[in-house]
Amino acid sequence: MRFIFIPLILLLAACGHPPTSGRQVFRYNVQEGIASLDPAFAKNQAVIWAVKQVYNTLVEPDEQLNIRPSLATRWEVAADYKTYTFHLRTDVHFHDNAAFADGKGRRMTAADVVYSLKRIMDPATASPGAWIFNGKVDPDTGFRALNDSTFQLTLLQPFHPVLGILSMQYCSIVPHEVVEKYGKDFRKYPCGTGPFTFFLWEEGQALVLHRNPHYFEKDSSGHSLPYLDAVKVSFQENKATEFLLFRQGQLDFMNDIDASFKDEVLTKKGQLKKEWEGKLVLDKSPFLNIEYLGFLLDSTKEAVKISPSRLQKIRLAVNYSIDRGRMITYLRNGIGSPANAGFIPVGLPSFDTAKVKGYTYDPAKARQLLREAGFPEGRGLPVMHLLSIPIYEDYANYVANQLQQVGIPIQVEVMQKALLLEQTAKSQALFFRGSWIGDYADAENYLAVFYSKNGAPPNYTRYANPAFDRLYEQALRENNDSLRYLLYQEMDRMIVADAPVVPLFYDQVIHLVQPNVTGFTSNALNLLELRRVKIKV
Repeated sequence: MRFIFIPLILLLAACGHPPTSGRQVFRYNVQEGIASLDPAFAKNQAVIWAVKQVYNTLVEPDEQLNIRPSLATRWEVAADYKTYTFHLRTDVHFHDNAAFADGKGRRMTAADVVYSLKRIMDPATASPGAWIFNGKVDPDTGFRALNDSTFQLTLLQPFHPVLGILSMQYCSIVPHEVVEKYGKDFRKYPCGTGPFTFFLWEEGQALVLHRNPHYFEKDSSGHSLPYLDAVKVSFQENKATEFLLFRQGQLDFMNDIDASFKDEVLTKKGQLKKEWEGKLVLDKSPFLNIEYLGFLLDSTKEAVKISPSRLQKIRLAVNYSIDRGRMITYLRNGIGSPANAGFIPVGLPSFDTAKVKGYTYDPAKARQLLREAGFPEGRGLPVMHLLSIPIYEDYANYVANQLQQVGIPIQVEVMQKALLLEQTAKSQALFFRGSWIGDYADAENYLAVFYSKNGAPPNYTRYANPAFDRLYEQALRENNDSLRYLLYQEMDRMIVADAPVVPLFYDQVIHLVQPNVTGFTSNALNLLELRRVKIKV
């Protein structure tokens, strides 16, 4: 596959420096491509990473996932836990854009916050992030600008994780002039307040962002951020090609390690092999992501009415048939941990293996459940079709092999990610591969996947349990962390009992970084943080 050099040449020329000037350009690859640069559509990691460079939110998570100020300097919470008053910075400007009267970026105000958050809820926007506010905020009265530097959010009822929601890239602040100028093409011409400004996007080839010379943040020594001159994103679809480019020094960073070269780089225990020491940096940290398989439980669908997965005991048998530890060792080289303690992943404070017992590898129990369901040794059990995407084909085949050993016939069907997402959103996939990356550091985000009043996303299984819903709503009103965690754990136990999903593993962030890159940090949300990154050129 040919490597695209033109955008980098354009970038250097635009900066007014020849290619030999030693500009700091951080280069990374996005295998799946980027669908949009509009934060209202920041629904996957590729878009979130790009949007994060161009935009800011009111608040943001730090490396330990604590919420800290960003566009807001401070905030107060009313005694009823429903009204939040944010005091905004007064030195923040949008990037220069022809949509503004003089072409120069104007100052960001509280009215922009109101516009941006209401836009997410507006049906005309059709944002996949509308769910973050639906049922929580009245779009007409919930967002108010008290003055240019004071924004007030009023909730319909208390919702403890709201600060985490406001840190999501969906809640990036956008200027109405630019949105209105470009309309649907705003996805291609982003304009925010962030550390990097949009320069060039050749879809499928390269995205180039330039340093924002007017960015408001400074480091502890008073130096302006960011340090980098530019960010260049390529879109090589082949992971092996991406790894080759990284080895050649044409990429500064790689996210995750493809199965095809895991054995070359990592030991089975997930450590860097000796021959790679000094040639690259292995960056590992917990990742708030769970990989799972989901069953469609929408009983109004004819296909569900005749599917064996409609039976709880069949779903449980599937769960007990899988050796997750062996999967981690042999397919992932020790990256991550088996999901043996429910759906809420490692890394959240409510995670507790003593209070939530998940599924162990127990093929004898799986066979017993098959007999109790009326299918001894799997006799008479229709073939179940497991839908997966190409990069998870090995996992799907592993699961299929394990299930067939206890008598559950499985056929793996591999399709492109966009098609699988479409089928799960439309309740057309009966048994499917899924993952849930935490949007914010609270277990509520994972339990929302099963709240019956949520559509898809996030409730792709269409799980509906009134008792679960009651606990979920009770937890939203509970401001005592310890009591709320107990409710979370009770809900997780319900999910284990009802088995709408097959939790596979709790993930880890794995980054490969070039040795000349400094200031690169990770957090459990796997946000790409580039403000303090430097490249020794």
